[in-house]
Amino acid sequence: MGRMNEPPRLPEGSFAAWSRDRLALARRGADECGDVWQLEPGVYVAATAEPCEAVLRRAQDFPKASSPLFPPLKRSSGAPTREERARAHAARMRGLRPQAVAARIGEIAPTAARFADQWPTGQDIEVLPPVRHALAEIGVSYLFSEDAPTLLPFASQLFLAREVLVRPSRWVWPRWIPTPARRFRTRQQVAFINALQPIVRRRRSSGRLGDDMLGQMLRPSAHYGLLPEEAILDTLPGITVATFETPSRAAGWILLHLARHPRAADRVAAEAALLPADPSATTSTDLDRLQYTQALVREVLRLHPPSWLLTRRARRQTQLAGYTIDAGSTVLVCPYTAHRDAREHSDPDQFQPERWLDDSGSPAKPGVFLSFGTGPHGCEGAALAMAMLTLLTAQTARHYHLSEPPGPEPSYQVTTLEGLATVGLRLRATLRS
Repeated sequence: MGRMNEPPRLPEGSFAAWSRDRLALARRGADECGDVWQLEPGVYVAATAEPCEAVLRRAQDFPKASSPLFPPLKRSSGAPTREERARAHAARMRGLRPQAVAARIGEIAPTAARFADQWPTGQDIEVLPPVRHALAEIGVSYLFSEDAPTLLPFASQLFLAREVLVRPSRWVWPRWIPTPARRFRTRQQVAFINALQPIVRRRRSSGRLGDDMLGQMLRPSAHYGLLPEEAILDTLPGITVATFETPSRAAGWILLHLARHPRAADRVAAEAALLPADPSATTSTDLDRLQYTQALVREVLRLHPPSWLLTRRARRQTQLAGYTIDAGSTVLVCPYTAHRDAREHSDPDQFQPERWLDDSGSPAKPGVFLSFGTGPHGCEGAALAMAMLTLLTAQTARHYHLSEPPGPEPSYQVTTLEGLATVGLRLRATLRS
């Protein structure tokens, strides 16, 4: 007999049903069971705004699993210590904080404008590959400035290694088994680090550290001095891929909404028409004026959070939304259903960018907007991602009307395995008059 305060179990809920249609089962669980529900014994889903926020903020009770996509390489000198990794994270954050991003908007904007300029018109094209290339160019340039052209090809291979690693497989191999996908990841990780290492050494020996994120990591701390080279090299493959992988998923949904909501696209285009003719002259003030564009981006991220499901594990027995969660239990945090919580958003399934222009639509309200996570493990690149996506959206709408291909077949397939994405999305661009 189950505990009296155990989260409710969804009828017919199971991993088999979950694997068939994750989004549909997540919606059913939230609708029929409420705030927290049980998928399998020891596996719970935080489905609404309040418990999702609670789990993400209570990192001491629900720590994030330590399973980096690019784990530290084995070296004779040993892996960086926990303290060194924490210091590397703090150094990265100095280069990614909102003020740092705001100061470099003029470097981000030209690539967003070039993406729009190069879109072929009058034909249906698969949009995610060129979107990903543009965002990778922006992200890698933001991290490494003048050294970005050297590192961009290696960053693209890191992304490919990630794609290979997360493809569905019949077998789940223990982490210590060197599968072909893991060996391929290691080769690409080594290649990236081998390309980055001489850049780090050249900058340090010359004293020209740079004003980019790498430069922030090379600057000595008043308390700790210089970061060890290994701590810098090991921390950068993951953040490099993250600067463009998740934003690329988001951009697919954004462009699809521009195609499906032409009035909203017209409003974005009207805002974008006020941007400087020279994209490199764009400033944070110009970005701040794109209020409706930012609202549209935020609304698409609300409806289709790229990281729609986050995994945490209970460190000890604890309470969540009035239920007892045993130590060792898995808690799946679901921003996808939390963003559809009618207690937080009126008409939650409707696309309404205007909701973010009202005072009541503040994303700072707990649980209201979790597309970048929250708490100690919130996305460190949130400000950069919002700037990239806002400028890409504005420049695209400024130049083009977008449309889906005619015909009964869908223009994309939804994937939910590693994130929420529009696989194979095809759109057509026609010039605005």
